[in-house]
Amino acid sequence: MTMIILGLGNTGLSCARFFSREKIPFQIIDTRENPPSLSQFKLEFPDTPCFLGNFYESILEKASEIILSPGLALPDSVLKKIQEKKINIIGDIELFVRQAKAPIIAITGSNAKGTVTTLVGNMLSAANRKGLVGGNIGVPALDLLTNPPPEFYVLELSSFQLETTQSLKAHAATVLNISPDHLDRHLTLENYISSKQRIYKNCKTAIYNGDDMATIPHYSVSKKITFGASSEFDFHLLSEKNEIYLAEHHEKLLPVIELKISGKHNWLNALAALALASTMDLPRQAKLTALQTFSGLPHRCQWLGNLNGVHWYDDSKGTNIGSTLAAIQGLGTTTSGKIILIAGGVGKGADFELLKEPVLSHVKTLLLLGQDAPLIADALKGCCEIIHVRDLEEASRVAFKISKSGDIVLLSPACASLDMFKDYHHRGEVFARCFRALRGT
Repeated sequence: MTMIILGLGNTGLSCARFFSREKIPFQIIDTRENPPSLSQFKLEFPDTPCFLGNFYESILEKASEIILSPGLALPDSVLKKIQEKKINIIGDIELFVRQAKAPIIAITGSNAKGTVTTLVGNMLSAANRKGLVGGNIGVPALDLLTNPPPEFYVLELSSFQLETTQSLKAHAATVLNISPDHLDRHLTLENYISSKQRIYKNCKTAIYNGDDMATIPHYSVSKKITFGASSEFDFHLLSEKNEIYLAEHHEKLLPVIELKISGKHNWLNALAALALASTMDLPRQAKLTALQTFSGLPHRCQWLGNLNGVHWYDDSKGTNIGSTLAAIQGLGTTTSGKIILIAGGVGKGADFELLKEPVLSHVKTLLLLGQDAPLIADALKGCCEIIHVRDLEEASRVAFKISKSGDIVLLSPACASLDMFKDYHHRGEVFARCFRALRGT
């Protein structure tokens, strides 16, 4: 029997490497004629054929299991045939957890997964403990399998990856936050939440956001740790003498002014990382050093610079409502001025009316571009000045012209990027280039 890999991106390539190492027969199918990892696959596996373009149903006759790349939606007709043949559909994370020989720190959420995953990895490094970081960020999980294994694996997991994972038993697991996302795929918010909640199944310790009811575990777990703004939670914010601290059980750990990442949403990310790290017996100073030295990930509320007293931020990774809401609220409280927000793209079925309150409070002008700009304009009509622009270049020029000292220019699209860009990285790079051009560097 043969393992069938559906989709030849980074994940599909990592599955091929894994099967090759384990000497397990496999074949690859991708409906695209030129999938993103095709050239690398041919380089590494010159004698292994790829079935591209059409779905070859005859291959299913040989399948022992099907490994579905995350985010790849099977046509109903194909799914029906797979179900009729009673073939198990799994993902790369299921393959990984079957092989992993070290405890897994599992992290999901609508936003900030990458930031918190990186922070936890940095805390391990600062403590001189061996941890490997990957999954939905950076290195695919299967490429992390090493001999000897690390002390911990730290994995960012998406809802798509969790859908096809059955055997995860995390040492510590968290759902950081929930906001509507990928509803074009999950169809309902309830389905989306259920996918995220799978991370808690059979975990040793569940860490959840006390401010977000949707993150409370639906599964029975032996130990729970909470984080959030209020002092009722295990890890929380503490205000004293006009200064705000990260705290654990009312004990001050670190003033937030010592963090290089700005905004309340990032303070909560730091608390989540501390909560996860508390399950790994790391020295306190190592954890705090990792927080103090972390300057953020590219395109996640990344500060680009100051131009005539106006701070410019690249939050191109803000591909959903929750991410943009967090960015507006987090940065809006840090300035004496207002935000000029650049948004738009592929909305993925999102309800943009959820942005009304933060836009009313913090945004003076909304610059809209991309496929779903009209939907955003309709949803936020009357909340602030709205200007439609052709592209990021025009948006940047207009933002520069209308901004005043104390204002913030924020690219946080609340949408996916594929209508105008290769991906969110490309969108962020274009925005950064526009900023540098305006600054004259």
